[in-house]
Amino acid sequence: MKDMQLVSIITPCYNSSKFITQTLESVLAQTYKNWEMILIDDCSNDSTVDIINEFIQKDERIKFFSTNENSGSPVNPRNIGIEKAQGRYIAFLDSDDIWLSTKLENQVRLFTNNNVAIVFSFYEKISEDGTRKNRVVVSPNYVSYKQLLKGNCIGCLTAVYDVEKIGKKYFKYIGHEDYEYWLSMLRLGYIANNTNTVEALYRVRINSVSTDKLKSARWTWNIYNKILKLDLGQSIYYFYFYIMKSLGKYLK
Repeated sequence: MKDMQLVSIITPCYNSSKFITQTLESVLAQTYKNWEMILIDDCSNDSTVDIINEFIQKDERIKFFSTNENSGSPVNPRNIGIEKAQGRYIAFLDSDDIWLSTKLENQVRLFTNNNVAIVFSFYEKISEDGTRKNRVVVSPNYVSYKQLLKGNCIGCLTAVYDVEKIGKKYFKYIGHEDYEYWLSMLRLGYIANNTNTVEALYRVRINSVSTDKLKSARWTWNIYNKILKLDLGQSIYYFYFYIMKSLGKYLK
């Protein structure tokens, strides 16, 4: 592939020793080779850092940083990674998730459209032990700001964004920070384009924060009403669509 721009992959880690090897191996297996992987450990007390150091010895594209104290959320580690990133494109991969080998190659080629600031994909849910049962989460061909207000269809583990178009953006310390993150980009008038292929595996963890549906709904309402400052009627309108989409997604 000609003119391969650098992709910076941001991976926050905390006590990830059970899964981090698979995550790292999935990046090493990418058919698109011009990447840097920035891992930020949030004060793990297991063997996560030892495993990362083993991979650093194998590949200089893997870079490691750590927080000064545990922050209890991926926001601070991700923001550290964004600050350190040197790539034209920034992607996100949590330390228990997996990419399929063609992910970056299939996504970077879609940025040739000047209106596209984010490229995302379908993803498949897997169990905590990695079992696949074809639980694929599909999403539209593309989304604009107004379409995304009806519910987040951009899985964070699938998204790549163009720093040249957007500039570096940092996550806010709120619930559903990734949803607000994509909205803040598309609000500038860009669209997000979908590869329409499964390019990532999302590990559903027992007792995951994302499994708390009531808390998730409160976070989404806060984004509409407090962060974006939509009026009450707009907030109710978009919240209705969010609820309908969430029911469909979580029944998979």
